[in-house]
Amino acid sequence: MTTPRYHVAQLAISLAREPLDHPLMQDFVSQLRPVNELADRSPGFVWRLQTDAGNATGVRGYDNPLILLNMSTWESVETLFDFVYRSEHVVPFRERRKWFLPVEGPPYVLWWVPAGHQPTVLEAKERLERLHREGPSPEAFDFRHRFPAPDQQPPPMTSPGQQKTDAA
Repeated sequence: MTTPRYHVAQLAISLAREPLDHPLMQDFVSQLRPVNELADRSPGFVWRLQTDAGNATGVRGYDNPLILLNMSTWESVETLFDFVYRSEHVVPFRERRKWFLPVEGPPYVLWWVPAGHQPTVLEAKERLERLHREGPSPEAFDFRHRFPAPDQQPPPMTSPGQQKTDAA
C-alpha cells in the first residue's frame, strides 16, 4: 500500500443559536472533547484545527462570533465520511438543530491538499465560498459530488483524429 500524496481537507461551519456559555449550548459543549477524541483515533484521521483548549471553538474565521468552524484533514473522502456518518459522531450530528441555525449556502466543503499540508482558515473559507458561488468542482466539492485526488485524475483525452505533434 502506498502513502497517499493527497489528503482531503474539510471545513464545516455552524451558526450557534446562543454563545457557548449559554445554558442551551452546554450539552453541545460537553460533547466537544469526546467527539474530538473520537476523531483523533478514527481510521484515516490526519489533522484537525484546534487551540490549546483542544477544539476549534476559539478560532474566529468570521465577524459573527456565533459562527463556529471546524477543519480537518483525512486520508480519503471515505474515511471522513465514515467518521461523520458511521461513528458515534452521528449522535450529536443528528441533534445539531437543537444548538445551531441553518447557514446561508453550503455548511461544509471538501478539497484536496498535498499530504502534510495544514490548510489555513482563509484557504478554507475561500473554498467554501467557491463551492457556494460555482458549485461542486475538483477545487471545492461535497460528499454528494466527489472528485478524485489530483494524482488520481485520468489523463486528458484527445479527440478522435487529433494527434499530438512535436513542434520542430
